[in-house]
Amino acid sequence: MTLTQIAKMTEDEARAYIESIFWPNGPVCPHCGSVEVSRLNGDSPRPGTFYCRGCHEQFTVTVGTVIESSHIPLSKWVLAFHLMCSSKKGISSLQLQRELDLGCYRTALFMTHRIREAMSDTVRQALKGTVEADETYVGGKPRKGNGKEHKRGRGTSKTPVAVVVERDGQSEAEVVARVDGVTLKGFIRENVDPSAAIITDEMGAYYGIGKHFAGGHQTVNHGQDEYVRYAAEQAIHTNTAESFFSLLKRGHYGVYHQMSKQHLHRYCDEFSFRWDHRRVSDGQRTVAAIEGAAGKRLMYKQMVGR
Repeated sequence: MTLTQIAKMTEDEARAYIESIFWPNGPVCPHCGSVEVSRLNGDSPRPGTFYCRGCHEQFTVTVGTVIESSHIPLSKWVLAFHLMCSSKKGISSLQLQRELDLGCYRTALFMTHRIREAMSDTVRQALKGTVEADETYVGGKPRKGNGKEHKRGRGTSKTPVAVVVERDGQSEAEVVARVDGVTLKGFIRENVDPSAAIITDEMGAYYGIGKHFAGGHQTVNHGQDEYVRYAAEQAIHTNTAESFFSLLKRGHYGVYHQMSKQHLHRYCDEFSFRWDHRRVSDGQRTVAAIEGAAGKRLMYKQMVGR
């Protein structure tokens, strides 16, 4: 579906669209898994309410998803999913508030974080083939007068983020506690299949990672202005991982302006999701994001850390 088609959806059409994604073979009770259900009609029940003859519970298509208990119309939810999936560098909560005519900024912020929760990968698949690993630091310069010194690279007060990117494939980005050998090599081993070949820059924290992978470990020396070289007809570079970070940084500086350490992992999930689905249409990407909303919940008190 295109943005124009989604924008014209009525509330009933949006509900039917979500039901077709969550229940391609017909409605299923989220409480007991029974398919012996019936739709409740009339003026008393809420639109889209079903009754389960197995557990005798009532439910709608949003139960057990990130959309559950939301007072925002489903037509706006579908539009929000599409806007976040089609915007290559993301869309700010303030912009979403204006576009969807939401009541307040807090509502829009909670909505975008719930969509990011839907974009998160709960079942990680180990990356294979040639995998590039890199790290970066996300955050702005310290405010003047707060006593903090602005440093670049290691030693900075910014938040470190590590990424592994499969050539022509998937990615996995994660906020890490520190940039050292134990953390970075542990992150790589957790997310990459042992049959893969690892490529990194020359940073010493990666030394020794090759013994854990059948394809070994190759490095490119950025300190000596080496950005690509060829070994056994294989291109040795980390340009793919740096492309991922380029999108993340453009989203940070140009769209969000601030990514707090508390929520940075959700932004990483968002950019990883769009990267992993970069070869499909905006409509297909939206369907994949809505599918990911099933079985996940994000409460407001969880989001603010209470």
